[in-house]
Amino acid sequence: MAGIDGRHVIVADAAGEHRLWLRDPTPGRPLAAVIPLDKDFLTRIASLLRFHRRLLGRAAGPLPRGWPLTAYRLARLDLMLRALDLRDGGATYREIAIALGRDEAARLSASDWKMSASRSFVVRLVRDGIAMMNGDYRKLLRIR
Repeated sequence: MAGIDGRHVIVADAAGEHRLWLRDPTPGRPLAAVIPLDKDFLTRIASLLRFHRRLLGRAAGPLPRGWPLTAYRLARLDLMLRALDLRDGGATYREIAIALGRDEAARLSASDWKMSASRSFVVRLVRDGIAMMNGDYRKLLRIR
């Protein structure tokens, strides 16, 4: 897809697609990679090495360990998004807990609710969802 900032390209690969941003896609000119020296440096290098192998006609190789999200992380991200949507819609932490299947939250007294594991769980989900929304989503791509 071409835009005012260059061309965005997705290169299909059985082991995991490659996403490129070509700032100046002039045909016939060699490609160059600019890698910022930031906290994502190792992740960017691993990705670049996979793409380079693909350019040479070799198998890119498996995704680096930690890139594919585990079933647990996917489930937690789903809960985070649901909790954040409910909170943004005006739901209380107790209402969120009930909506997420923590039915015991409806039966707890106010003082028991304040000390409950369900409340702590929902507060963490909302807190982490807000952090993801504010930029922490990049952590999902980092090599762990």
